[in-house]
Order: sequence, then C-alpha cells, then structure tokens
Amino acid sequence: MKIEVIGGYGGESLGCRMTCLVINDRIALDAGSLSQALPIERQAEIDWILLSHSHMDHTSSIPFFIENVFGRRQSTIDIYTSSATEYAIRKYLFNNATWPDFTRLPNHLLPAVKFHELLAETPVELNGVRFTPIQVDHPVPTHGFLIEENGKSVVWSSDTGPTFRMWEIANRARNLQAVCVDTSFDNSLQEIADVSFHLTPRTLEQELEKLEVKVPVLLHHLKPPCVERIRAEVKQLRNPDVEFLEQGKTYEF
Repeated sequence: MKIEVIGGYGGESLGCRMTCLVINDRIALDAGSLSQALPIERQAEIDWILLSHSHMDHTSSIPFFIENVFGRRQSTIDIYTSSATEYAIRKYLFNNATWPDFTRLPNHLLPAVKFHELLAETPVELNGVRFTPIQVDHPVPTHGFLIEENGKSVVWSSDTGPTFRMWEIANRARNLQAVCVDTSFDNSLQEIADVSFHLTPRTLEQELEKLEVKVPVLLHHLKPPCVERIRAEVKQLRNPDVEFLEQGKTYEF
C-alpha cells in the first residue's frame, strides 16, 4: 500500500495544503488540494475519490480537479461518500451557480462525475484496496476509514473529536501498521476544538489511552496558525509512538 500525502493540513497557507491523500496512484482520499498538488497529467490518472465529509478543507479542489481532467479521460470519476456529503456537494458546488453540474456534463448518460453512497462499516474495494468507513464524531456526518491491502491495514481518522468506534476497529484490525489522527488546535484553543469536534494535544493524549496496540500514530490536519504550538505540546507528551504525517512524503506499508 502506497500512501502519498499531498495535503496534510486543516487549512491553507504558504506551505500548508488542505487534506488529501493519494493511494496507489489512482485513489484520492479527500480532495482539499487535489488540483493544486499534482500536475494535470497525474490528476488525469485518478479514477476514484473517497470523501470523509463535506467541509471545504476536504472538498474544495473537486471543481477545479474535474475541470482539469475533463476531456482528458474517457471514463467517469467515481466519488464515494455519504448521502449527506453528496447532497452538500450537489447543492453548494455542482449547482450551476457556484460551478457547472458535472454530474450531468457532458450529458446525464455519460457524466464526468458519478456519486456512490458509502455506509458506515460497509466495505468497498477499489483497485484491490479495501476501504471500510467508520463513523466518527464531527458536526456534520463524517467517516474515518480502515484501509486494507495485502493483509496490512491503516486507520485514518479524518476530522473528529473524542470518539469510540474508530479505536475499537483499530484495536482489532489485522496487522495494523499505523493510525492517522486529527490534531487541529493547540491546547489554548481547547474550547473551540471541543465545540468544533477536533482534537488538541491534550485530548489526543486521552484518546490514545483507547488504543491497545503499539503502532505509529501520525498526526495530521493541523490548522496553520497552530502548527508550532501543536508541535511543542505534542513533544511534551513524550510519547515515542507519536509523530506527524509529513506533507509531500510517500508512505509504504
């Protein structure tokens, strides 16, 4: 399993791209920076997109990505997500006011984009990689994912506050290689983290008590203004298993 981190942050600034992974070259997991981080030739190789939820830092590049690859490929882009996220994208992005409705272009019989519904804990297999959506806790319906290939697995949290089911699944996952966890705000912003259902280093430490297996814990989705404080506070946790998911790095499992 090859996971390329093309966007690893929960916001955008110089050097910080919004959340997007590319798995085995052809599958995008979230699309915060899909059109900004890859040359158009590589964008045209993406066949599937899985979306964790509807927030802009996970979806904002979809209109530009579709425009970039439109006409460069014969097949439809398949987007897998919850019905709530599909509804939000159709209403607020592909609505012919904000952006053309690529679910009906060039025509409704052969559209550029096709949606497929994800249901919690119902796996889908794409190009030999198995994705099991896991409901996590966030203000809008949101999935993390158990990602499995060749007998190895990774759990990716997406945005979440304190949660339970994800850790239960991680604890029983076959040959777990890593857990990727949202840590968006530093401890001084605990109140905003709580009301927006994100983690800080303080609540991350509490969440990790639920993890019963010893694996690397890779932190992502840092908000750009909070990066330095989060790094300092995580260092104070003195947990040797915790590190940061590196934007621009390709992980092999």
